[in-house]
Amino acid sequence: MNLDDIKIISGKKMLLEIDTSYNNPLIWAEENKKDVENFLSTSGALLIRGLNINGSIEFGQVLKSLFGEELVNYTYRSTPRTEVNNNVYTATEYHASEIIPQHNENAYSNAWPMRIGFVCMVPAAKMGNTPISDSRVAYNEIPKEIREEFERKKIMYVRNYSDMDLPWQEVFQTDTKAEVEKFCKDNRIDYQWTANGLRTKQVNQASILHPVTNEKLWFNQAHLFHLSSLDIELQEGLIELLGEENIPRNTFFGDGTPIDVEALTVIRDVYERTKFTFDWKKQDLLLLDNMLYTHGREPYEGTRQVLVGMAKKYSPII
Repeated sequence: MNLDDIKIISGKKMLLEIDTSYNNPLIWAEENKKDVENFLSTSGALLIRGLNINGSIEFGQVLKSLFGEELVNYTYRSTPRTEVNNNVYTATEYHASEIIPQHNENAYSNAWPMRIGFVCMVPAAKMGNTPISDSRVAYNEIPKEIREEFERKKIMYVRNYSDMDLPWQEVFQTDTKAEVEKFCKDNRIDYQWTANGLRTKQVNQASILHPVTNEKLWFNQAHLFHLSSLDIELQEGLIELLGEENIPRNTFFGDGTPIDVEALTVIRDVYERTKFTFDWKKQDLLLLDNMLYTHGREPYEGTRQVLVGMAKKYSPII
């Protein structure tokens, strides 16, 4: 892979087009994995077009080769997905009409995959693209006073697990309470078994330094977990039905004080303003450094099939 071959798409140097006559994606991946890794570690995003990946098994094998290790299991889940095979999953299974905002995968946790890959097996008939945004740009665009308050106080994620969102059995991938408790203890998560099921609280970072580039990144999901991410009627309905303490998910500052909704609106506006997208083509392969880049999803019409795999679990001392 020659860096000079990478073209600009949507204003970013990230498109690598391969001669479609190249019919062995695994050989290409093995021959180019070092260059791909070096590019991702600093630039953060690479769209490979023309690699002719056929099916979920080959997709998983290509990612394993490019990322240099086995794909990781999607545990401590926040969205519904189905495992297709060997830690290759469907993309988040939200209704086609819903927008998925920009986010870094598992940034609500204290451990996350450094690498995430998507392959488009069936592009949607209309829309359905995967916008991405640079976490470095987001950090610099968020006003200093907002950044500093979040960085100083950190973020508390409060989750109540039920069929209204995700049950704890699906989130933790077990039916055994003892296994849930062990996971929570191992990952600094406070837990409480309640009359309604399980409630957890975890305090994590608002920003972080990238381990390779040493750049400051905005890296959390406060804007996504906060009650204000829902439309006002749904907010009011959940509070009326469950009580504010029992709504499925919410965020606070690390000391338990409320987060100003206006600050979250500013953060959402930054993501909206700085995101960019491209039109999915069949068999496109999108690779991201999960810390350097966020991803989301447009609503869509028709059938859409995008698969995802993750690798290189990273758990810094925070």
